[in-house]
Amino acid sequence: MNVSIRNLPSLAGVIYRFVATTPVKSAAVVTLVMTVLLAAQVAPVAAQSRIKDIVNVEGVRDNLLVGYGLVVGLNGTGDSLDSAPFTQQSLIGMLERLGVNTRDEIDSLNTANVAAVMVTATLPPFSRQGSRIDVTVSALGDAESLRGGTLLVTPMLGADGEVYSVSQGPLVVEGFNAQGAGQSVVKGVPTSARIPNGAIVEREINFDLDRLATVHLNLRNPDFTTSRRIAQSINTFLGNPAAAATNPATVRIAVPDKYIGSAVALLTDIEQLLVTPDQQARVVVAEHSGVIVMGENVRISTVAIAQGNLTIRITETPQVSQPNAFATQGETVVVDRTNIEIDQEEENRLAVLDRGVTLQELVNGLNALGIGPRDMISILQTIKAAGALQAEIEVI
Repeated sequence: MNVSIRNLPSLAGVIYRFVATTPVKSAAVVTLVMTVLLAAQVAPVAAQSRIKDIVNVEGVRDNLLVGYGLVVGLNGTGDSLDSAPFTQQSLIGMLERLGVNTRDEIDSLNTANVAAVMVTATLPPFSRQGSRIDVTVSALGDAESLRGGTLLVTPMLGADGEVYSVSQGPLVVEGFNAQGAGQSVVKGVPTSARIPNGAIVEREINFDLDRLATVHLNLRNPDFTTSRRIAQSINTFLGNPAAAATNPATVRIAVPDKYIGSAVALLTDIEQLLVTPDQQARVVVAEHSGVIVMGENVRISTVAIAQGNLTIRITETPQVSQPNAFATQGETVVVDRTNIEIDQEEENRLAVLDRGVTLQELVNGLNALGIGPRDMISILQTIKAAGALQAEIEVI
C-alpha cells in the first residue's frame, strides 16, 4: 500500500501505523483501515488560520497623528501667497519666531518656494520615546509640486490635542510634472510626499498589557461560529474554561494563574493556535468597476434566468444620383439610404439553475448566457429580489 502517512489526518495515520505493525490482519480490520484512508483522501480540508491573523488584542492599537507645517526649498512650485493667505500668515509667523520682522513689508512677499502642508502619521502601539515613525506630507494650497522641498519642524497632535511627535526632514516625492508652451506631463501625485523615519516620538501612550487580569480578543470579521471556535481552541490548549465568546466580535479570556503578571506570554502561546474561520454567505458588488466577489457559501434555490437586450442599429449611407452622360436635363441629387438592424438576442436561451447549486455552478450558469460582469450584477440583484439567492448582497 503506497500511502504517505504524512499526507493523511492524524487518525488515519495512527490506524495505518497500527495495522502496518500488527502481524495478524483480519478482513474487518483491513476494511476499516481502507474506509478511513479513503475518507481521509476525499474529505475536503477546511482552510485554517492562526488566531493572531483573525483577531486584534483590545488595547493594542495604532493612534493617528496630524500636524500643520511649511515646506521650503521648492523651485518656484510652491503656493501663490496671493491665493493662499494661510501660507502667507504661517510664513510671517515662522519668520517672527526666528527674529525676522516682515509685517511692515507684507506686500513685498512674493516667494513661490514655500508651501503649506498637512502632515499625517500613525503612532504604533508601545512606541517608546525617541523612536522614529514615517510621515506623509500633502499640499494644502495651490502648490504644483513638493519635489526638492524640506519640511520644517512640525508638532504632531493626537485626538486629545497633545503633541506626541515632532517631524522634520527632506521630502521623498514619487510623482513629477513637466510642462512647456504647448504641452504638460504629470506622473503620479507630485503634491504628496513621504519622509521615512521623519518624526521622533516625544510622548508615550502608557498601556500595561502584562498586568491585565482579563484579555479581550476582537475579531476582525465578527461571526458567532468563529468566536466560539476561538474560545474552544483556547480552552482546549489551556485545559480550563478560561475563554468565552461574549458576542460575535469579542472573546474574553480570564488570565490563568500561571500567566498572572505575564499576559504577553499567554498571547504568545495562544496566537499560534489554528482555527477554521466561518463566514456569512455574501456577494459583494463594486458597482463603479463591475467587480463581483462571492463567498463559497453562496447558494440559490431553483430559478430560471433569461437575459436579453433589444438593440436597434440605424446606419445612414447617403448616395449621390447623377444624370446620364448624354442627358440634356437633370441635376445631381443626394439620395438617402437608411439601413435598420434589430438584434433581439434570440440566440440566448433560458437557463435553469437547480436548488442548492454551488458558487462555481452559479457562475458557470450565468456565463452560459454570454453576459458580462455588469449584466451579472443586475441578474444577482434580481435573483435576490425573487428570494432565490440565499446570501446577502453588499454594494460598495
